[in-house]
Amino acid sequence: MTIRRIQALRGPNLYAYKRVLRVELDIGPLDERPSNSFPGFVERLTGCLPGLHRHECSIGKPGGFVERLRRGTYLAHITEHVTIALQNEMGFDVGYGRARGTNEPGVYTVVIAYEEEEPAREAFKVALELTLAAMFDEPYDAPAAIERLRDMADDYRLGPSTRAIVDAARRRRIPVKRLTPTGSLLQLGYGIYQKRIMASQTSDTSALAVDICQEKPLTNLMLRTVGISVPEGCTVKSADEAWQVARELGLPVILKPEAGNQGKGVMVNLRSEAEVRAAYEVASQFRGDVLVERHIEGADYRLLVVDGKMVAAARRDPARVVGDGKRTIRQLVEVANQDPRRRPGHSSSLTRIRLDEAANVVLTQQGLTVDSVPAAGQAVLLRQNCNLSTGGTSTDVTDLVHPSNARLAELAAQMLNLDIAGIDMLCKDIRRPLAEQGGAIVEVNAAPGLRMHLEPANGIPRDVGVPIIDMLYPPGTPSRIPIIAVTGTNGKTTVTRLVAHMFETARRVVGYTSTEGTYIRGERVLEGDCSGPKSAQAVLLHPRVEAAVLEVARGGILREGLGFDWCSVGVVTNVSADHLGVGGIETLDQLARVKQVVIESVAEDGSAVLNADDPLVAEMAAASRGKVVYFAKSPDNPVVHAHLSQGGSAVFVEGNAIVTAQGRNRQMLVELDRVTFTAGGALRFQLENALAATAAAWASGLNPALIVRALTTFRTDMKTTPGRFNLFNLAGRQVILDYGHNVAAIRAIGEALPRSDERRTVMAIGLPGDRRDEDLLATFQATLPFVDEYVLYDLKDRRGRAELELPRLMKSCLKPGMPFHFAADQREAILRAFERTRSADRMVVIADLVEEALEVLQALAEVDQAEDTEACEHPVERVFE
Repeated sequence: MTIRRIQALRGPNLYAYKRVLRVELDIGPLDERPSNSFPGFVERLTGCLPGLHRHECSIGKPGGFVERLRRGTYLAHITEHVTIALQNEMGFDVGYGRARGTNEPGVYTVVIAYEEEEPAREAFKVALELTLAAMFDEPYDAPAAIERLRDMADDYRLGPSTRAIVDAARRRRIPVKRLTPTGSLLQLGYGIYQKRIMASQTSDTSALAVDICQEKPLTNLMLRTVGISVPEGCTVKSADEAWQVARELGLPVILKPEAGNQGKGVMVNLRSEAEVRAAYEVASQFRGDVLVERHIEGADYRLLVVDGKMVAAARRDPARVVGDGKRTIRQLVEVANQDPRRRPGHSSSLTRIRLDEAANVVLTQQGLTVDSVPAAGQAVLLRQNCNLSTGGTSTDVTDLVHPSNARLAELAAQMLNLDIAGIDMLCKDIRRPLAEQGGAIVEVNAAPGLRMHLEPANGIPRDVGVPIIDMLYPPGTPSRIPIIAVTGTNGKTTVTRLVAHMFETARRVVGYTSTEGTYIRGERVLEGDCSGPKSAQAVLLHPRVEAAVLEVARGGILREGLGFDWCSVGVVTNVSADHLGVGGIETLDQLARVKQVVIESVAEDGSAVLNADDPLVAEMAAASRGKVVYFAKSPDNPVVHAHLSQGGSAVFVEGNAIVTAQGRNRQMLVELDRVTFTAGGALRFQLENALAATAAAWASGLNPALIVRALTTFRTDMKTTPGRFNLFNLAGRQVILDYGHNVAAIRAIGEALPRSDERRTVMAIGLPGDRRDEDLLATFQATLPFVDEYVLYDLKDRRGRAELELPRLMKSCLKPGMPFHFAADQREAILRAFERTRSADRMVVIADLVEEALEVLQALAEVDQAEDTEACEHPVERVFE
């Protein structure tokens, strides 16, 4: 049994709109051993994971999966369900999975939804171990493995505060991007509308306010100046000084770190010198000096203020256990910590109680130790402070807060300029004004924890993530920028650049990705093939981008899924044979299904732009949640005709002009003679690109006049669209540089050449080694009708092929007597092709590395312009130098 590969598809993908793991699993001889051939297996497996009884499977009711186990199913299917059950044990709400056989016996594709990637990967491995152990009745410590997974999940899952904000954002369809694998730093929104959060601290939170809150004496000073009651106190640097200040203030007092948080080191109700000195030893372990304050009698309340308004309040009670007359305090704590709501840290609604030095001080105050056996019903305090992070619990009191107390909390937050603040009040009754009962605000917290409000031990849960999101994104304000996603076999790079040019013409700051790089405002910021999801995310993370135009390649979809959750416009240019036999895609229908992922991601209020002249693309309309805009070379296309008759939208050519139409209404946009990069419509493939881009911009709501301006100013030269049918003159030769490596692209080049043209054509061509031989041969054969001589070369990355293997494969298609030459690489091939041509000939370069090809051609142009005789007589040698 072998795990061949595990992929994390982090965006919408071929299998689901959600994040999934895709596992290629070879179960070997177990392909012949169904689950019902292992006596006792079902009982052993469900004994370890009772949650499997809830799985419905294909039967469609709880218990369905167990029924399948008893009938007989196979390891891949079982592992899928066990992985889901383990993730549920870890606290992740996932339920989607599927296991399917492949063309290879014993090899399965297993797809499983996940929330956090690394815990899900580990859960799959544990699922295999557990399932195999149960099959063969071997010892396996399932409880220990599950607890280890839970601990791992705690490290990776979002904390309750962050999760509440994220859930509120997603309900409003605000995009969310986690910026680190662990921790709570996230981005909300795209481009210019982005915000950042880290737990309950936001990108709008004042850094100065946070600093002030960390200096408790300074906080008290500022609050006191506006008449807010705060406890008297001062900072000390030694236990002796602490006792001196305590006597001056009058017992009881509290001690806490000057710059502490989460209740760490806070010791309250200290009534003797011994207690003060012991408390100092605890508090002094934390950063800064120690603060001694007058003790305020009463309960501990936390009031949450968001955007100047109190939105929730809770009473906090300290960690405690209740005796049973039999067990020690240590044992009672162990029992309390078995509550599934209690986990280490802040990952769940309650935190486990710790028996540490602070607990020992509190126990000493009560005349107890950890080994004492309290009487039945005796309540034993384990902390004086009430923070949930030290094991405390909470009770919601939002509806009980006196209005004057709410106003005081709001004033305190406003005084410190905090967008989100946790105001700690001590008073006997939150229903009465603070001034009537000698209460006080004892602390103001930046980035306050939210879980006491979200999941109180008692009372009504308050969804405080909602007001935080409403503060960051008031209802009606945008969180998304337009995203135009472009895919297809050919033309997608040109369409991407043209759509970007249209948005730039409309004076938008555009970020776009392509196989040539990532560009922001026309400047390339990342080089190389940037048609995958990581490059898309780089654009969406950019704080200045107002519109994103993203080229989406087949490989990125298969490798990681899309780099965005959904798009406003999805474009499919065409589907033709390319990359077949790679990544499990063997047929055109399968390739079309991959491209369709972009259309499935179109928003309900968005548009799918589809090529009506390509049947595989036209039928993708059924997968779109948004409206459909077709483009075609003629209004007589039956798909377009039917779509318009139903009130749909389309872009097509009529009367030698590009026309937009909706239902019966037609609008002439621009004459083709003005769209120079299409050569007046003669370059069919460029015409299709123009139609696709026009449809995308029109669907995005751009002004038609600006679309026309962009169409008439766009150029397909080496600077604007390098490697995309660049046509220019070089030393009297006509040169065509193109990046096309499939049959459709080569045929498009041939169709673009004048039929009456008598130029002699020499082609320098190399083809990628990861294609099937039959596809490579078909691509090369498409060149035969319009090429007179060849220079055949190896690509820099031969992709597993032997040296000159592909040039020799191409040579096998040539008729006897057809002149050809081999070259070691692209540079040598271009120079040889130049050498083999003369003035008035044509040189076609099918590029491997576009930038390198441009550099070589530029060098040849410089040689041609040189005035010295040597350069004129020996251009090739000069360039080699």
